[in-house]
Amino acid sequence: MPETSEIAPDFTLPRDGGAHVSLSDLRPGPVVIFFYPRDDTSGCTKEAVAFSGLQSEFDAAGATVIGISKDSVASHEKFRDKHDLTVPLLSDAEDAICEAYGVWTEKNMYGKKFMGIERSTFLIDGTGRIARVWRKVKVPGHAEEVLEAVRAL
Repeated sequence: MPETSEIAPDFTLPRDGGAHVSLSDLRPGPVVIFFYPRDDTSGCTKEAVAFSGLQSEFDAAGATVIGISKDSVASHEKFRDKHDLTVPLLSDAEDAICEAYGVWTEKNMYGKKFMGIERSTFLIDGTGRIARVWRKVKVPGHAEEVLEAVRAL
């Protein structure tokens, strides 16, 4: 589980639209990665819509924002189109990147335990180091808080 000031685990994953995104290719600008449990669920939709709504401000700050879940590229494309999302959505179908970032965890809902993605966000600086980590994210106001952290880099 990477922590602040450590080098962020690199990856190359498929994204909506058919291309691939490599973390190392996004340097030297800062990168925001938000891990979310599932496409088109209430909290995940609100989070993706919030980041998309601030896209121009993240762009102005020189930052790239990407969302990652285990959902397929086809699922991401439906999710993107349904909610007019502008942030790239990457598919970690094998959960290797979720594991590398320590967000693939045991969850408990209504007394039932299962494995899933813990809603988490990582801010990676232009050198590839983790500048800030948010775990167990609560969606309201989160995208705005991340934007402020980007501006403070």
